[in-house]
Amino acid sequence: MQVVTQSAETVAKETIPTLRFRPEDALLTPAERQVRRFDAERACALGNNYHGKLDIYFQTADGSLKRVQTTVWAVHETYITLKAGVVLPLNAIVGFDFY
Repeated sequence: MQVVTQSAETVAKETIPTLRFRPEDALLTPAERQVRRFDAERACALGNNYHGKLDIYFQTADGSLKRVQTTVWAVHETYITLKAGVVLPLNAIVGFDFY
């Protein structure tokens, strides 16, 4: 899954609840969605075991690409929970950047 990082606007996790998201999935293929699920679980393990941060790239309802640097606390069926209880729809996520 290739994410174009140059065009992503960095946002604070506290602004995510004010954003709007599409009901459609940002990823087109089942294979991409499977990789996203695997990466989300990996991000959760990183957050819970090591309190490690990562970049999450996601798409808003207007199609713009955003980036947030945060810790993932939980992965659910349709969303992930970030530090401070902020939720992000899983279908809006286009990729993760582990470092």
